[in-house]
Amino acid sequence: MADAETSIDEGDAQQELRERGPGRSKKEILSRQALQTRERFSKQAVQTKEILSKQAVKIAKQAEEHERFINKVTHLLGVLGFGGFCFVLGARPQDVPYVYCLFYVTFVPLRWIYYRFKKWHYYLLDFCYYANTIFIITLLFFPKHEKLFMICFSFAEGPLAWALIVWRCSLVFSSVDKIVSVLIHLLPGIVFFTIRWWDPATFAAMHPDGKGRASWPYVEDKSYLWTWLFIVPLVAYTLWQLLYFLIVNVLRRQRLVKDPEVMTSYRELAKKAQKANNVWWRLSGILGDENRNNMYILLQAIFTVATMALTVPIFLSYRMHIVFQILKVSASIWNGGSFLLEVMPRQVQLKEKKKLEMKPIPLQQDHPSVDLSADIRQSDEQNHGESSHVDDQNQS
Repeated sequence: MADAETSIDEGDAQQELRERGPGRSKKEILSRQALQTRERFSKQAVQTKEILSKQAVKIAKQAEEHERFINKVTHLLGVLGFGGFCFVLGARPQDVPYVYCLFYVTFVPLRWIYYRFKKWHYYLLDFCYYANTIFIITLLFFPKHEKLFMICFSFAEGPLAWALIVWRCSLVFSSVDKIVSVLIHLLPGIVFFTIRWWDPATFAAMHPDGKGRASWPYVEDKSYLWTWLFIVPLVAYTLWQLLYFLIVNVLRRQRLVKDPEVMTSYRELAKKAQKANNVWWRLSGILGDENRNNMYILLQAIFTVATMALTVPIFLSYRMHIVFQILKVSASIWNGGSFLLEVMPRQVQLKEKKKLEMKPIPLQQDHPSVDLSADIRQSDEQNHGESSHVDDQNQS
């Protein structure tokens, strides 16, 4: 078939060559071949994307079907992994960055598969993933670059660390999604804490035997410190905010308007804030409902500026830094306990209630002589009554 189509195209091209002249027709032939090649590659790209999307949906559905077993395995591996990480942190702190890199390149692609199925994949455009990508590049390719280290330190112990506390990330060992969410915000701070204070190489640089620099990274003066811990990271954050606005609010705006089930960070936070009617919902509505998105960007910028400014004293004080690590871990564990004792029981009750509502009503077959049409009509009326009751509950 392909050879036949090619011969037909060549015949058409030769016909045009005779009709229009050699020079112009040759250019048209080349442009047509280039167009066909582009179309072929675009079709292959679309097919590949469809195959990957179908596989992602298939994997996510299989995971939901075996949810209880997966939660038990996750709890086991989560507890063992937490203990193993604590051992590495004490025995070989210089290997903690490699553990973090392994975690990120393993679990973030899996999270994309799960989020693609749930229509949550726009979460992967959030600042935490932007910052973690910079961390990975720095640790793998520029581990001794002092200025990049300070920028990463500001990201890790600034917006990411405080988001762990403010947004109440919960350390729940039976949930892969919650473990990954916590570690994405918690691990970078621990990594740069160990490099700053516990890594043998940097520790030797901080305590030289003879004359030499008395710190790593080397800090010339306070202005140098504020430049690379506050001003430059703030510029990098602004760049991310512009890219995020361009992608979500301009390039993909129609996609988000057409499908309200597709979630972004703003939609999720606005939904929770409206339900709770808390201070964030009231603050975001100061300029009216039509400007809530802009107010959200402004509030996030204020949060980023404040948390980045706090990284300067944390960078200079070992005691303050270690207290901050304890605060972050304690907050995530506390929130995890609150989730297990308060939120999870309600979720289990709702799931069981839905399962009971979905079970069909069995027909009585003990007396075959009885006319079953009346029973069928009665069961239909009962099902209709139950469904209307559920609808009333959903409306309320």
